[in-house]
Amino acid sequence: MLLSVLDLAPVVAGSSASRALSNSVELAHLAERLGFSRYWVAEHHNMPGIASSSPPVLIAHLAASTSTIRLGSGGVMLPNHAPLVVAEQFGMLEALHPGRIDLGIGRAPGTDPATARALRRTAEGISAEEFPRQLMELVAFFNGTFPEGHPYQSINATPGKGYQPALWLLGSSDYSAEVAGLLGLPFSFAHHFSAENTLPALARYRMAFRPSELLAEPYAMVAVGVVVGDSDQHAEWLAGPNRLSFVRRRTGRPTQLGTPEEAAEHQFTPMEKELLRSWGSSTVVGGADSVRRQLDALAEATAAQELMVVTNVHGHGDRLRSYELLADAYGLRPPASLPRG
Repeated sequence: MLLSVLDLAPVVAGSSASRALSNSVELAHLAERLGFSRYWVAEHHNMPGIASSSPPVLIAHLAASTSTIRLGSGGVMLPNHAPLVVAEQFGMLEALHPGRIDLGIGRAPGTDPATARALRRTAEGISAEEFPRQLMELVAFFNGTFPEGHPYQSINATPGKGYQPALWLLGSSDYSAEVAGLLGLPFSFAHHFSAENTLPALARYRMAFRPSELLAEPYAMVAVGVVVGDSDQHAEWLAGPNRLSFVRRRTGRPTQLGTPEEAAEHQFTPMEKELLRSWGSSTVVGGADSVRRQLDALAEATAAQELMVVTNVHGHGDRLRSYELLADAYGLRPPASLPRG
């Protein structure tokens, strides 16, 4: 089982965005030493507890201080950006760090409607046809395949053309799953916040899959929340702030990640307890042996070739320790060569 890391650069209570980004660098170094396959960073906006608003900038910083682990976006929210800009940014990353860059693409805004309007400079929604068109533009900027007469045919993305990173589609529903299948792209599903859609979306992806120049057979990765502690009880304690943060986000009150003590004192309302049912179905919590059993069951149920782990706890040392325990449970070792695609 290949294991990878998804990092949101969490800003915890009492800390700062600068410290969160420094922590991301330390975690990337650890993930490389432990033998995780990839390290992806997410795009989120207007969230006080998440510092990863610009994946290409953070990826460039991480790539400069690592040497083997694949680095990528989980993901770039394409409707927020002009495809030409994304092609130039990730073409530059691929030119600087050949064979190490993944470009995971999503179609959600990664934020609230008002912030999405500020990013996109329009109040119009994204139609079902618009996202595939943007995606095809992006690919054409990478490989120079605009058809004759296309208004962008004369544009050369430099760097970009000839420097295409490994392309992925991300999703939390069956829409992106079907698009990924039809285009013959690898697909990463956001089980960590949409567990009820995981199996239907993966089934749709595999049913729709058509072999491409990039991929001969379906390749699925599942992103899952994980907290590993020294014992099941210790892990539950560490996961408390994540539970509270989840409830606050779902009720429109996003905050920085609090302390376990704060979470332990919180009295959840009946409505909040109901919300936590979905958190519990998408997050694996426990000691190392328990977590491995649960992750093995998830891998078997989904037939995923790879799991991508996101761990959000208040203490940075506890987050590092969680990944160390997970790597030890699976006997990870640094790869002899770079994982591709």
